[in-house]
Amino acid sequence: MHIVIMGCGRVGSALAQTLEQQGHTVAVVDQDPTAFRRLGSGFGGRRVTGVGFDQDTLREAGIEEAGAFAAVSSGDNSNIIAARVAREMFGIENVAARIYDPRRAEVYQRLGIPTVATVRWTADQMLRRLLPSGAEPLWRDPTGGVQLAEVHASSAWVGHKISRLQEETGVRVAFLTRLGEAILPSSQTVLQEGDLVHVMMRTDEVDKVEAAFAKGPEEEAGH
Repeated sequence: MHIVIMGCGRVGSALAQTLEQQGHTVAVVDQDPTAFRRLGSGFGGRRVTGVGFDQDTLREAGIEEAGAFAAVSSGDNSNIIAARVAREMFGIENVAARIYDPRRAEVYQRLGIPTVATVRWTADQMLRRLLPSGAEPLWRDPTGGVQLAEVHASSAWVGHKISRLQEETGVRVAFLTRLGEAILPSSQTVLQEGDLVHVMMRTDEVDKVEAAFAKGPEEEAGH
């Protein structure tokens, strides 16, 4: 696939090198010709000096034969304009824009432009490492109503099936991390000591879900 990247900063240059190593052809666009030094002498793709949302510049970068476009410059406005030009003027389906302001990112997400909100993502990554027992979301849908999160499960759940965990907590278990490996459980999968549980749940039910995970299963009749 041919991929056009706008912005040759640390993210853009790393992305370009990785994609080229994976066998794709890459063109990088930046207003500052000295920025291309980050690509190194081994980079075989195109280096195009210009504004990333200018149609002639994008054509020079091969946008008309591209399968994807990434806008990762340092400017939110430039990134979103370039992403929209790639999507709406050239019909590129696989488009993504880096946005620093998470509030704006949510707006653009609703407009159909996939965004990576840099500050929010970095903060979330740090929180998950500082507060490993919390339910800090890994992903939210654009409306914010549903989220994927790792939830700390009490040891009282060990030995019980995923089906029971889902029934009593109201979540859908997306996957487990067991001994460093991600596994897709069935309803009959039994939780083991040390499992990390990643669930899909409604955002307005996070507190309720955390409480149910911490409490453990309900006492069965006759016990």
